[in-house]
Amino acid sequence: MKFISDKEAWEGQADCLSCTLRNSVLFSGLEESDFDQIHQPIDIHTLPPGSTLYRAGDVGDRMYTIRSGVLKLVQYLPDGTQRIVRLLRSTDVAGLESLLDQPYQHDAVVLQPTQTCTLPVSVVKALALTNPALHKELLNRWQRALSEADAWLTELSTGSAKQRVARLLLRLVSNEQTSECSLFSREDMGAMLGITTETASRTIAEFKRKSLLVETPPNNFLLDIPNLEHIAQD
Repeated sequence: MKFISDKEAWEGQADCLSCTLRNSVLFSGLEESDFDQIHQPIDIHTLPPGSTLYRAGDVGDRMYTIRSGVLKLVQYLPDGTQRIVRLLRSTDVAGLESLLDQPYQHDAVVLQPTQTCTLPVSVVKALALTNPALHKELLNRWQRALSEADAWLTELSTGSAKQRVARLLLRLVSNEQTSECSLFSREDMGAMLGITTETASRTIAEFKRKSLLVETPPNNFLLDIPNLEHIAQD
């Protein structure tokens, strides 16, 4: 069952002009006059961990900009086990496939408290036809998603378990101003890296013993970036 109902999705209207993330999200290239063309609400929603933004196979009539938080994109193997193919974080766009009138290809599941903006696909399509900046930004988002998918395939699915975990930790802080990050469940980490839950648990425990991870508040960790980089590249 979807977390966002149709009624919830169309109530209210976000103030995009004053959005604090406006310079880095999908509509960053729009001028004030462009917003006059938006006749359908662009809403902000807060989702708790474990909720589902959309499911694979759902009709894709909306896109989502991630304002804050983390979601996982999940595919299921024939035996029912999950494989996490990508993470979505602040300023990422979810549901790009809807621009091609395709159903969503993954389950988008919330890992950490998340806030999203709902973008009706019809609005994005109409604006892209008349706004070269938005059209270019859409292409940039496709390329960014492709590059991220390539990185998951080449960095997080190869090498030893220690290398994979180290690379994941480094990716979690790659665009941040701090070396602090929050971790996911060991089951999710295993699904991200193609290792067992037990192996993920043992590796994190070893990193803690060696002070490569120093816990601050519960489940928040400061990373020893130089030594983790050494492990990742070894």
